Amino acid sequence: MNYKIIFGKFEVTALLDGTVSLDVENILYNEEKGEATKLLQQSFIKNPVEISINAYLIKTGSKIILVDTGAGELFGGKLSGKIVESLKATGYIPSQITDVLLTHIHGDHSGGLTVQGKRVFENATIHVNKLELEYWMSEKNKQNADVHAVSNNPKTFQNAINILSPYIKAEKIKTFDSDMEILPGINTVLIAGHTPGHTAYFLENGNEKMIFWGDLVHVGSVQFIDPLMEDHFDVSVDKGKKKRFELYEKAAQEKYLIAANHISFPGFGHLRYECEQYIWIPIPYSMEGRVE
Repeated sequence: MNYKIIFGKFEVTALLDGTVSLDVENILYNEEKGEATKLLQQSFIKNPVEISINAYLIKTGSKIILVDTGAGELFGGKLSGKIVESLKATGYIPSQITDVLLTHIHGDHSGGLTVQGKRVFENATIHVNKLELEYWMSEKNKQNADVHAVSNNPKTFQNAINILSPYIKAEKIKTFDSDMEILPGINTVLIAGHTPGHTAYFLENGNEKMIFWGDLVHVGSVQFIDPLMEDHFDVSVDKGKKKRFELYEKAAQEKYLIAANHISFPGFGHLRYECEQYIWIPIPYSMEGRVE
């Protein structure tokens, strides 16, 4: 499944990798037990909630760029791992991808890079923050990881090693270590907290900005109402809360067009601050795509 929009000189297509079921009470916390479920119910959603796994294709000039790759084989079953199918539905095949931009290396964002130990995007350069790569590829960090952690556990480290090693061997990994223009018209911003090298990517069209923000939200109907609720997918819960609060505020003030990996497909929309909470406003559906 895919949905294309136009943002200035960029053609951006949302690709659906699938969905995953999430029990919010195991992930999102504040001082009142059951609060996350109550917030879901206000949006007429039952717990557990099925959240989208979105990736994004950017076409600009000679570049065909993928932002994140979905879960690949990691989640098993029939609900995810559809990124190649969605890509082919746009008219492209994996070998045409020139660059992959990883927001971070959690499995539902990087898992689609590798299938059965082989590179899916054989001609692509993989761009990832240096801090992110060093953290997840560290054998020491893996050995010291908490087996009971939601995402910062030994299995997550091993998945990262399995997924990225074929690209490292092929010298297809390119790291960056600061906010910079990574490709023409595409800028990086470090938003560490969820993971040590969690990165947002920005496109600019005149005075307008579009942000691909990875995992700044998992369950919008909960976290947009309470941005400071603890998210136990975060490697650093405190830093994750701080960065989430900062970016929600900035996105609302500056009217960013947002591409969100875990908002219901296609995940394009804006945030508005109203009555002490953030409101998600999805872009209107268009048969021809939305022109900024």
